Amino acid sequence: MSASRSLKISALAVAVVSLLPLSAAAQQAPSDDGVVRLDAVKVTVERRSEDSKDVPVSASVLRPEFLDAISTSGSDIRVLAGKAPSLNIESSNGRVFPRVYIRGYGNTDFNTYASQPVSLIYDDVVQENAFLKGFPIFDLEGLEVLRGPQGTLFGRNTPAGVVKFNSVKPTIGANDGYASLSYGTYGTMTLESGL
Repeated sequence: MSASRSLKISALAVAVVSLLPLSAAAQQAPSDDGVVRLDAVKVTVERRSEDSKDVPVSASVLRPEFLDAISTSGSDIRVLAGKAPSLNIESSNGRVFPRVYIRGYGNTDFNTYASQPVSLIYDDVVQENAFLKGFPIFDLEGLEVLRGPQGTLFGRNTPAGVVKFNSVKPTIGANDGYASLSYGTYGTMTLESGL
């Protein structure tokens, strides 16, 4: 009998405690002291400047600081191979006629003038000629690699994606420029300048 009485008392105690209001202390919001905020990455994949998080495209952006290290070497676009996810650029003819692959999809035709499924776009101008695709990289503000079909915004020859080069825009009223001269092995000399 005492076991059933203690069970009734325990049930009554649980019922009384459950009716009491419980207070919860809210946590304090962390202060912003010492917090480093990253700048938003702006892309122009839809023909206007947007935050990269708001764009419905799989895109990679290479910042100007990274591009300076590449462009000072006077290299062509083959040096970008592997610098962005799923981007590969190779050529069997040296600097000219590079073949660009995004997600493994690219030109596998032996004809170097065949249409490629990856377009190179320099300041919103499509580099359709295979010879133009081997240009040296210089004076770039940013580079965007867009993966997947881009035919709606960039036209034909974009089922694999687009490599979009954005050059440095001129500043009105500013007179600035640069020059670079390098000398390498086997008499290789590179001169680059810009205003």
